[in-house]
Amino acid sequence: MIGAGPSNLALAVAIEESGFDQLAESTLLLEQHPDIKWQRNLLLPWARSQVSFLKDLVTMRNPRSRFSFLNFLHEQGKLDDFVNLSTFNPYRWEVSAYQQWVADSLDHVRIRYNARAERIAPRHGEDGSIIGWTVTLFGGDTIECRDLVVGAGRDAHVPEAFRGLPAERVVHSTQYSDRIAALPETERPKRPVVVGGAQSAAEMFMALHKDAPDSAPTLIMRSIGLQDYQTSKFGNELFYSSFIDEFYTMLPEARTQVLEEMHQTNYAGLAPPFLDELYSMIYQQKMLGQKRSTVTPLVDVVSARMDGDEVVLDLRDRKSDKVAPLRCDMVFLGTGFDSRMPALVRDLADRVGLDALNVSRRYRVDLGDSAWGAVYLQGVNEQTHGIADSLISVLAHRSEDITADLLHRRETVDVGTEV
Repeated sequence: MIGAGPSNLALAVAIEESGFDQLAESTLLLEQHPDIKWQRNLLLPWARSQVSFLKDLVTMRNPRSRFSFLNFLHEQGKLDDFVNLSTFNPYRWEVSAYQQWVADSLDHVRIRYNARAERIAPRHGEDGSIIGWTVTLFGGDTIECRDLVVGAGRDAHVPEAFRGLPAERVVHSTQYSDRIAALPETERPKRPVVVGGAQSAAEMFMALHKDAPDSAPTLIMRSIGLQDYQTSKFGNELFYSSFIDEFYTMLPEARTQVLEEMHQTNYAGLAPPFLDELYSMIYQQKMLGQKRSTVTPLVDVVSARMDGDEVVLDLRDRKSDKVAPLRCDMVFLGTGFDSRMPALVRDLADRVGLDALNVSRRYRVDLGDSAWGAVYLQGVNEQTHGIADSLISVLAHRSEDITADLLHRRETVDVGTEV
């Protein structure tokens, strides 16, 4: 399994709890970092999960599991304090610590840290069918397996306008904490600009007030202003695992409509409590005559360039179509992720000779009936499995689906290689 994020950790637990120790003992989890952290570079001390702790790695599949978030708190001696918070939304760093605890608690599934997959190549049998995979790691090591699960997430999206800027002047949200920590305090930005109108952009905007204490941050966005997530309980029913069956069998035009109408439930919005906190900060600055922060809606970044030691963003005002420069010293991108399949997966498809990646209800890529080795994709199947596929809401049940498929394919085959 490539990636030790929530998706593959949930699958590792499901495999361990399946009762098939042979499968669990032949499963290897590859993690590119030396440890496990959830949203590694946005582990801000005040940031919370937007999803209930009951939608952890296991509870919705097996409420009795010893790998639950509540059992983590119990074993750490923190359950009383958490219950006293009276919240369903733990801090992000708590969820991250929980996921490392789960990894450390696995009995059979092995984890290899500092193991970043560079490419995946199919292995063919004498008849030309795919019998497995060779994963090449950065550094040259190779690992052979029969079945492969890719759960490393999507690639960061850097809009074209910013790709010509020096790397040291552009920070994507997936890099934020590491990049800020690497800067001496005297070299931290004084005029940072954050691009984006969703949660990650707003979190960086808020964090810069503390991390760059001498700065005057600006937040720019295409939308009319910061908005909160849609949190209707009726809409939230579309995040039930049971809805995946319904979505998977929908007509294409119905899928498109559902995805469009659910967009505001997760993308281009902020958690309501955080939105209130951000507005209150700007309100206080305004009322006390201590203006430091600027929020500019309805603008497009036409181009970005260097002018001496300054970054210049050419902004088109969407209200008037006029273009004006905005000068800054560093750009922070809350621009989300590439909507395409990850580059590692696209490269794999090319090596296999697939023009398109068709994924079964149980998340297995269609490689033809003759393939003995399989590939499963986690977290990148919104078009076929619904908007919840990239979120933690369906992790537990998805891991059950993939485990069932793995076991079904092994009913008459002896397992001797790693997953």
